[in-house]
Amino acid sequence: MAGLGGASRRRHRRPLNADVNIINLVDVMLVLLVIFMVTAPILQGGIPVRLPKAASKPMQMPDALTITVQRNGTIGLGDQRLSWSQFQVNFRILAATKHPTGVFVRGDASAPFGDVVRVLGEIHAAGIEKVSLVTEPVKP
Repeated sequence: MAGLGGASRRRHRRPLNADVNIINLVDVMLVLLVIFMVTAPILQGGIPVRLPKAASKPMQMPDALTITVQRNGTIGLGDQRLSWSQFQVNFRILAATKHPTGVFVRGDASAPFGDVVRVLGEIHAAGIEKVSLVTEPVKP
């Protein structure tokens, strides 16, 4: 008799439900979409500068470094702001270890031309040949 009670309990088990709850999946996807939409512009930021306007075509260099020359003489290497002497040391080390394919130079429209030329000279001295000056596109 004891054996029959155990068998009857197993027969009345609920069957497994293999359905996927799509509502929760859609909720998670929408939250992730909003998070990426908010963080994407922040990740592309860098140091804010007022770029000069010129007619130009976009260039693609996947492993390029970004250098920013501000009007107060501060030089940005990626998101890091440096003085001229700090830039010289850090850029040579970075160029030797990272081996970038090229460099994007973002110069403020009000930055002294001499500061931009010094940065270009330092890039050339490090052995990097592909240099692009970043500009704001001219609107018709």
